[in-house]
Amino acid sequence: MLKKETFIFLSFVVAFQFFTSCNAPKKQEQKQEQESKGKLFIIGGGSRPSAMIDRIISESGIDKTGYGIILPMSSSEPDTSAYYAKKQFLIKNIANVHALHFIKGEKFSSDKIDSLKNASMIYISGGDQNRFMEVVQNTEIEKAIHEAYKNGSLIAGTSAGAAVMSKMMITGTELKNLEYSSTFRNLQSENIEIKSGLGMIDNVIIDQHFVKRSRYNRLLSAVIEHPETTGIGIDESTAILIQGNNAEIVGEYQVIVFKNPKKSKNLYQDKLGAHGITLDIYLAGETFTLN
Repeated sequence: MLKKETFIFLSFVVAFQFFTSCNAPKKQEQKQEQESKGKLFIIGGGSRPSAMIDRIISESGIDKTGYGIILPMSSSEPDTSAYYAKKQFLIKNIANVHALHFIKGEKFSSDKIDSLKNASMIYISGGDQNRFMEVVQNTEIEKAIHEAYKNGSLIAGTSAGAAVMSKMMITGTELKNLEYSSTFRNLQSENIEIKSGLGMIDNVIIDQHFVKRSRYNRLLSAVIEHPETTGIGIDESTAILIQGNNAEIVGEYQVIVFKNPKKSKNLYQDKLGAHGITLDIYLAGETFTLN
């Protein structure tokens, strides 16, 4: 006969094996859900080369099945923006791309929201990132974009549509210099305005038109003031394709990546300084790993 202690131990082992075998499929399902997440195609603005549009089409699969949705709410002329965004796909004989223009404060129809959720590709046009977020933030639109991404859709955006991708969004506004400039004049503390973006990607701040408009001061200010983030500056006619933690450069020019691994921040009056900031310059075809 088994001793009482041995019987209790064996009973525990059997129960543990049964529990783990029951939960193994759940863990596998969770892993599959993570693997089935979509892709981000973040364009730094400017013209889109033909090969870049081909890549968007192939990565989203809209040449084979499903459809694409254009969101033109960043633009002050959404109809015009939607027309030109759609045209770049029509040139490639892709006609299953449609525009959905949502207006701030309007009641969104369930049909429109469902169309967004089920799209194989969502493309956010350029303009003003603040204008876009004023329409979609904390709405069913924002939830639908995230759901589409979770289910495997390609979420693309150019210029303002790139800026909204990160959780911490550069608005383009200087808090201490009210006159607009395409780049910051210097590195000042508490000068860069950051608002909430879509949050498709965490721990990153996206800047666009980067090399073309010399926006180094702006992004350097961001990674000094917010050292937990990686600053990614994407030039015109250039994009990063993100899948999981991997980012691939697509297009014609460079992607600049700033990091502040030492979380360094020095001040002299209101001027920013830092030590140990890293800078990497990536070219088309190269990849890097996100945190």
